Parts: sequence; C-alpha cells; structure tokens
Amino acid sequence: MIDIESICVFCGSKKGVDPTHAQAARDFGQAIAARGVKLIYGGGRIGLMGIIANEVARNNGAVTGVIPDFLMHLEVGNPDAGELIITESMHTRKAQMFQLSDAIVIFPGGLGTLDEAFEVITWKQLCQHKKPIVLVDINGYWKAFNDLIHSIVDGGYAHKKVLDLFSVVQRVEDIFSAITNAPCPNQVVLTSHL
Repeated sequence: MIDIESICVFCGSKKGVDPTHAQAARDFGQAIAARGVKLIYGGGRIGLMGIIANEVARNNGAVTGVIPDFLMHLEVGNPDAGELIITESMHTRKAQMFQLSDAIVIFPGGLGTLDEAFEVITWKQLCQHKKPIVLVDINGYWKAFNDLIHSIVDGGYAHKKVLDLFSVVQRVEDIFSAITNAPCPNQVVLTSHL
C-alpha cells in the first residue's frame, strides 16, 4: 500500500440532522492531525467540511482547502483553517482535490458529496487511479448508496469486483485501517465492459 501523506475528504456543507455525524467529523479531524496527515477538503467553513478542517487546524494539523471562485464570493470559504486554493469551477476543484491526495474518505453529505463519490469511484473503475476510497457509514447513512451499487451489479451493469473499488466503515476508528487494507482494483471492472 502507498504511503498516505494526504487525505481528501468529501462531505456535507451542512451538518445534517444526526449529531453523530458532526461528532465523527470532529473525531476524524483530530485523528488526521494526530497522524500528521494533510487534510485536502472543499475549502468551506460550513457544515461537516468546516468541522473537520477546523478540528485539524485546531490540533496543529496541515489543511489545504480547494474552493471554486463563485463559492468564495458567497462567503463560505475558510481562509483561517490553512492554505486555500481557489479554482475556476467545480470540475477543476474536484480534479485539484484528487490530485493533491493519496486517499479519499467520504463522510455523509448531499448531492455534491454523492457526485464526488461516484466520480472518484468511476475513475477507479476506469483504471485511472488506485487510491483507496472509504465511505464512512455513520448510522447507516451510506446504506442506500451501497444497496444501489449491489443493484447495479445484480442487474448486470457492472462486474461484481466494483464492490472492491471502495470500502465502507461504520466507525471513525476503522478509517485508517480501511485505507491501509484497500485492495488494488481488478482490471476486470473495466475490461468486462469491453
């Protein structure tokens, strides 16, 4: 497995209604800082993303936020948590976050988080990267997502090995282990479509 020096976290720009999500974000921010791993995140000061970034910074960890210019104008950027990179668009934001990271961790979030999750998993299916991807399934948040992927496989639209493209954990304590033990993608996830 590759050395993990930076982790991209995709997560909500809202806190959600389940307080355990915010607590998990705080716990993970502390864990990132304690391990000396750099946080790469969406650059916002709001929601779960703000909680994680502020917790990493508060514990003397390294933080790089990546935010598109139009969101900076809406005053949601977080220049106090560390380095802030401003991009032209959401597309370039995702690409920059991906390029700066060694692994991807996905916390609960909204449509943007869902988009980010599908995109990095799809890139992995297309054999464009081998980075570990971990979904943090606090209180079953990602169950419907996981069920959908199983339905895609059962319907014959993807090889069963796509289930190895990402890991699902229920506890923050299991994230780093899942990163370390993530299997390399099997090329059949791509070639089975050809």
